[in-house]
Amino acid sequence: MRTVLVVEDNLVNWKVFERILTRRGGLLAKHTEDVETVMQMATNKQADLILMDVSLTNSYYDGKAVDGIEITQMLKANPETAQLPVILVTANANTGDRENFLARSGADDYIPKPIVDHKAFVEQIKSRLPLDD
Repeated sequence: MRTVLVVEDNLVNWKVFERILTRRGGLLAKHTEDVETVMQMATNKQADLILMDVSLTNSYYDGKAVDGIEITQMLKANPETAQLPVILVTANANTGDRENFLARSGADDYIPKPIVDHKAFVEQIKSRLPLDD
């Protein structure tokens, strides 16, 4: 079963993502907002894809606050985790945000919140999952 790691600081959003991913997508969903856990799971290949909230309020790395853009930059800069697909999720869905966030982070895709079309959400995630070896 494919695993999606959801990096999200809002527990209500996490529960919504979990329900959609497991019931609609048949995927295993895991959650954290701890940056060390994200990096460890990515390095150890414990996730097939990461859904990354852009605005994280409780995430720290090396003693400083980091957001989803910075965590994605760290993942994409590391040769061990650079190929792991990262999809940004954010309520910041103004004109130009998609292009700006993708360019700054190096993420593979972008999904605005709230998630309205569950089927399209799952299809977008599945389209980014790596092919089975």
